[in-house]
Amino acid sequence: MFQRTILRQAQAARSILSTSSPSIASLALRRTTQQRLPALRAFAPQTTRFYSTEKEAETAEAESEDSDAKKLEAKDREIIELKDKYLRAVAESRNQIERNKRDMDGARKFAIQGFAKDLLDSIDNFDRALLAVPKEQLSAPKTEDNKALHELVEGLNMTQSILLNTLQKHGLERFDPAELVEGKPQKFDANLHEATFMAPSPNHEDGDVMHVQSKGFRLNGRVLRAAKVGVVKNA
Repeated sequence: MFQRTILRQAQAARSILSTSSPSIASLALRRTTQQRLPALRAFAPQTTRFYSTEKEAETAEAESEDSDAKKLEAKDREIIELKDKYLRAVAESRNQIERNKRDMDGARKFAIQGFAKDLLDSIDNFDRALLAVPKEQLSAPKTEDNKALHELVEGLNMTQSILLNTLQKHGLERFDPAELVEGKPQKFDANLHEATFMAPSPNHEDGDVMHVQSKGFRLNGRVLRAAKVGVVKNA
């Protein structure tokens, strides 16, 4: 009796389950869908965030490239400035070397300038001594009476010539404004001559040198002492 009752209840439960299975299945499907929707909703922002991260990475990369380009441009300008400063320094150094070389050459060439000036009076004294002897006595034949005078004059000329040749080896040269140039008297040159007087002369043109008081000297091309001359002025 008890077994029959249990069997009947079991059959009744099966019939109930068979009739209500669609509703239960739909309920289970709804529950599964509702459980999946939050997951899908949670996944959607993650996709959006991934796209935004790529954009930010591209922007950061572009900014980095722009910054690198600016740094490279600044380095190029710095290199150009340093190169310009280097070239200027090299040019200035070369100019300084050339100036020092010219100064050394000038100091070497004109080192004897003071010494040469002190000798000019002695050289002039040779000229004065030779001019003190009358030309008539020098042009006269050498005899026992004038032999000493001739030998003295010859000795003075030889001494003067040796002295001038020695000084010429060191750059000191004498110039005589009385020497003719192409058969004509020299013209007055303020760079070479010092006019001590001016006088008319019918045989000369204005500006001609007609008298020489003292000869001039050059030291390596530089006028050490101007020649003292008399200049013609007819007007």
